Amino acid sequence: MENRAAIGPVHALSPGTWLSGVAPRKTQDPYGGVTVDQIAAEHIGQDTPLPSLEVAAEGRGVTGGSCDRDYGCSYGATISFRTPTTPLPMEVNPRKLFERLFGQGDTPEERKKLVRQYGSILDQVSEEAAELQRSLGAQDRARLGDYLETVREIERRVQKMEKQDTSNLALPEPPLGIPASFDEQLKLMFDIVALAYQANLTRVFTFMMAREATDRTYPQIGVPDSFHAISHHQNLQKKLVPLGKIQTYNTEIFAKFLAKLAKMPDGDGSMLDHSIILFGSNMSNSNAHNHFPLPTAILGGGMGRIKGSQHIRVPDQTPLANLLVTLLDRAGIPMEKLGDSTSQVSDL
Repeated sequence: MENRAAIGPVHALSPGTWLSGVAPRKTQDPYGGVTVDQIAAEHIGQDTPLPSLEVAAEGRGVTGGSCDRDYGCSYGATISFRTPTTPLPMEVNPRKLFERLFGQGDTPEERKKLVRQYGSILDQVSEEAAELQRSLGAQDRARLGDYLETVREIERRVQKMEKQDTSNLALPEPPLGIPASFDEQLKLMFDIVALAYQANLTRVFTFMMAREATDRTYPQIGVPDSFHAISHHQNLQKKLVPLGKIQTYNTEIFAKFLAKLAKMPDGDGSMLDHSIILFGSNMSNSNAHNHFPLPTAILGGGMGRIKGSQHIRVPDQTPLANLLVTLLDRAGIPMEKLGDSTSQVSDL
């Protein structure tokens, strides 16, 4: 499969075009495509406190390498776009992610108290904003209307959080922040996402396991050189071997997350039985910076809608968007077209 939408300044476009199949406009302001996760969130995420979660293992560094003079920085730091002009930030702090899901505070009692206080503040803001709206001109009323829409979305989340029963969950102590160990960071973020699934706090998530053009080293697996430098391997064994170690490490961390979902009861099966998970990359050969053939795997049973246990070979240069449309269909969200899609992957 291929994603032609990513062709261009590779580090600036690879993350933000992976899940849309839409080539963005040349502009410093974001203008790309709505990503498949956000389409799913719009249809199956509205009954949960959080329609979707956007998570990453590391944030953009000083030399992030994910900006471009023609396209700006919008597509290099996230894989989720809620609208063509709204890139969603990826949360890298486990503490903030935990609080977003379960509320602020260090104990269940303290978290419930703070949620109630938050609701009172929102009531007050809504009342004052309604009074203000009557005295504004048309342009300012529209701007205030956008703000109130955001307030209403927060109200919706707070109300659903109040009704959510998490008493059966064995919640860990709230994380202190970003761990010094990257190994612990990755595992902690996946553990919190698993808790979010278990508590039905969200049904959709995206996770960037490495920042675009990251300079991170992996001493925990014996790789002292930076990921990005090694990825330009020039077909040299001295670089291909450690690159393979990093890719194996990332896959093993992800596999542990899948094993956790497989052991998590959900209805008449497991959480993995009832999930559809896309694992892959928007880059093929990192030395060539190309986007064909893209490494792609589909995990989970999708409520019996994913066949599984097979390797599907599609014609060369098949748009990756064909797979994205297929995944939406298997999730009960039929779409005729997404990005540059031409059909579905019928064998999936």
